[in-house]
Amino acid sequence: MSSTEERRFQVLRAIVADYVSTKEPIGSKTLVERHNLGVSSATVRNDMAVLEAEGYITQPHTSSGRVPTDKGYRQFVDRIADVKPLSGAERRAILQFLESGVDLDDVLRRGVRLLAQLTRQVAVVQYPTLSASSVRHLEVVALTPARLLLVLITDSGRVDQRIVELGDVLGEEDLSRLRDLLGAALTGKRLAAASIAVSELAEDAPDELRDAVIRCATVLVETLVEHPEERLVLGGTANLTRNVADFDPHAGFPGSLRTVLEALEEQVVVLKLLAATQDAGRVTVRIGEETQVEQMRGTSVVSTGYGAAGTVFGGLGVLGPTRMDYPGTIASVAAVARYIGEVLGER
Repeated sequence: MSSTEERRFQVLRAIVADYVSTKEPIGSKTLVERHNLGVSSATVRNDMAVLEAEGYITQPHTSSGRVPTDKGYRQFVDRIADVKPLSGAERRAILQFLESGVDLDDVLRRGVRLLAQLTRQVAVVQYPTLSASSVRHLEVVALTPARLLLVLITDSGRVDQRIVELGDVLGEEDLSRLRDLLGAALTGKRLAAASIAVSELAEDAPDELRDAVIRCATVLVETLVEHPEERLVLGGTANLTRNVADFDPHAGFPGSLRTVLEALEEQVVVLKLLAATQDAGRVTVRIGEETQVEQMRGTSVVSTGYGAAGTVFGGLGVLGPTRMDYPGTIASVAAVARYIGEVLGER
């Protein structure tokens, strides 16, 4: 990159930083006063004219300063050299807060709340996708001689409890045999494979256990299926209203705050945005039209995957106006994803 191109990028970066901070269009005089660009006001004006002609900045109103376009934000994000690192105290506080979660639901709710507070945007976390989970343990507890409690625990920290009504009483010895049969069929298998294995158990089960196996298998197969209605946790939606000016159609926003809120209510839209996030540790930034969702034009989505031991459980991220603190948001998303994965992986 030539020195002229590098200087123009520094001008673009200064415009992005000031606009994110002030919400006001930025003029050449302001840039020269606030930033040590090492060139004259005339040179900065010329650089801004070139950036505008190339589509990186635009003038929202006559006689006003310039604001970044989606293309300008993309250039800025692609060249972020230094993502704002979280301090050691911040990282310890995040981990401690998440470790206090009593179960998967609590950990995810805490993660969303924390991410919304850190970024001041809408935070979203996808429940662990069952197709990526394996059965860690199945506990079979006799509530009465004719009623069992099945507790299924996955490696992603998900815990499902189901009651099984038996047709007859089951003695301690038969209960132990049933527990061994079910455990051998399920433990360590991905949920899809576990579902098949448990459904085939009745074929080879001893006659005296066949009815109990069938009843347990019926409940377990249902448990091992995806639950779409439980796929997402959202938090910080009210943060959008704090930036209502960013969603003003008269200011160039291609929609309205209402359309964004309606899209958030359609979980399938948000799931689509998180679906491509399959790599834990790599943060993806989609800006404006890059979301490929009509209602989300004018917003940005910063997302990544979370998981443990090389397995991605699901995606998480934040959504907000394109005028956001990208370095800070990227750092927060990466940190919360890392620690959610660690906490769930240790349980």
